[in-house]
Parts: sequence; C-alpha cells; structure tokens
Amino acid sequence: MDRHRVLVVGYDDAELLDIACVTTTLDAVRVIDPARGYDLALATPGGRPVTCSSGLVLNGQAVLERVRGPIGTLVVSGGLGHADAARDERFTGHVRRLARESERVASLCTGASVLAAAGLLDGRRATTHWRFARELAEEYERVTVDPRPIWVQDGNVYTAAGVTSALDLSLSFIEADFGADMARWVSRAMVTYLHRPGNQAQMSLFTAAPAADHGLVRKVTDHVAERLDGDLSTAALARLARVSPRHLTRLFRAELRQTPGRYVRGARLAAAAQLLAASGLPVSRVAARCGFASAEALRQAFTREYGIAPSQYRSVASTAA
Repeated sequence: MDRHRVLVVGYDDAELLDIACVTTTLDAVRVIDPARGYDLALATPGGRPVTCSSGLVLNGQAVLERVRGPIGTLVVSGGLGHADAARDERFTGHVRRLARESERVASLCTGASVLAAAGLLDGRRATTHWRFARELAEEYERVTVDPRPIWVQDGNVYTAAGVTSALDLSLSFIEADFGADMARWVSRAMVTYLHRPGNQAQMSLFTAAPAADHGLVRKVTDHVAERLDGDLSTAALARLARVSPRHLTRLFRAELRQTPGRYVRGARLAAAAQLLAASGLPVSRVAARCGFASAEALRQAFTREYGIAPSQYRSVASTAA
C-alpha cells in the first residue's frame, strides 16, 4: 500500500476550503523537504471540472470511475452538494469501492453523509459540522454521530467537522506518516498555533443544541442559560417545568437528543470556554460563575469533555486571538 498517495474526491457544489485545506497542508511536507511528501490528486465524476459552492471551478486530475488502488488516504470533501452526491448511487458506489483499496478513509464536514450513504460509517462513531449533525444522525441511524469533536477516528475511518478542522486532521496524518517534528514544521508554515487533538470540541456557543421547538423545553433551556451557577439538577428543572423528572428527560431526549443533565454540563462547559478565552478571570472564578463546585471540578470536566485542560485552552484561545 502506497500510504503517501492521497486521493481527494470532489463534486459539484463542494466546499473549496475543505479541498484546499487538506491539499495545501499535506503539500507543505514536500515544500519543507522535497525528498518527502504526498502524491495528491483530485478525482471527480468523469474527470470533469467541478464548480465549488463559491463559484470557483476546479479541474479534475483523475476520473473517479477509473481510479484504482492502492491508495494511502481517500478523502471525501464536504459542501452544499453533499446531499446530491450522497443520493447518487453510482457516485457512492465508487467511493465504497475505493475505500476498500485505501489504508485510510476520511470525510470533511458534510462529506460524512457521502461516507454514510456508502455504508462506510455503519456501526461507527463519526462527526460532522455542528449545523448538520442532527440531520446526519436522523438520516443514518446506524451511525453514532457526535457533534462535539473537531475530528473523530474510528478504526481506519476519520471524520472531521470541516473547514479549518481539516487542517487539524491533515496535521495528524502528517504526524503519523512523517513524525511529530514534521507536523510542527508544517504547523508553523501554515501559521497555526498547533494542531488540536481530535477530541477537542468545536468550542463555540454555536455548537450547542439547536433551540427546542417544544415550549416547555425552551423554557427550561432559557432558565439554564440564565442561571448556570444555580441548582440545575434534573429534579429542580422538573419542578420548574411542573412535570416529573422522567417526563422532562423524555422531552429532552425527543427535542435535543440528550438528557437534561448532559445538556446542563454542555452549557456550563461552553460558557466556561467562552470566559476562559475572553476574560482574565482566575479559573476558580470561571468555575464558580459556571456552576462548578471548584476549579478542580471544572478542570476534570473540561479535560474529560474537550481533551485539554482549562489553562491550556486559555493559552491556545488567547494565542489564536
């Protein structure tokens, strides 16, 4: 298997940044050390040019239907055209065929729907851009969709949240193929602080669950947002809603696909991440404001959820800013 042969699969209305982020990052290895690097190619249906969602046109370098393995890494891009691509059985059939001849298989952003349609995510944990996570989970019930990490590895299949997280996934491939020193050199060349571990969350208030349609659930989530340092136990929230804890849990599962307790933890951690990035408050004050009993309690929950300590996150976030 030629592990350094990389085939990126594109289609009409693909996201240009998904494609360029991977190819530019991987090609930086060759720029830094001409003796090493990746053999990169963009495969498209019929080898035709594809029009990206931005309107820019990319020429295909390989005919998707004629490409043969072995392939080191197969990457399916995301983009607004993902739904049409996923519905095209001929297209997904060739992705499935090429996956069998690839050492690694990856998707970026909504490209996960193409892998799911090809059956490549059945029984696997996967991620995608937070805006499309619920849609992916509802359409492909055999896939365990986790909208929190920036990328996920399950066996030899990798899924990334898309756009700039493609850079992080690419850096992880470089580290696996050429070592940590090369990954650091590429990171510097790309003017990024460092590559984030896959289990770091898509940290943003926008990663929270979408607003609930059910008025009672919305009332509870509004209460949570306004009183993060209060008593937000399921029992207390059920009293607020004037229903039983069991019924409230059923409503949260139906509306937000999670329990009240998990929703509260996520809201508190998201708020803590924002305060760490945007303020100089001591970690103990951040913990108190967000409903954690102590700085240590925040540290444990933050590390377990995001794969990075609060102090490390603050350093990364303030550097990025």
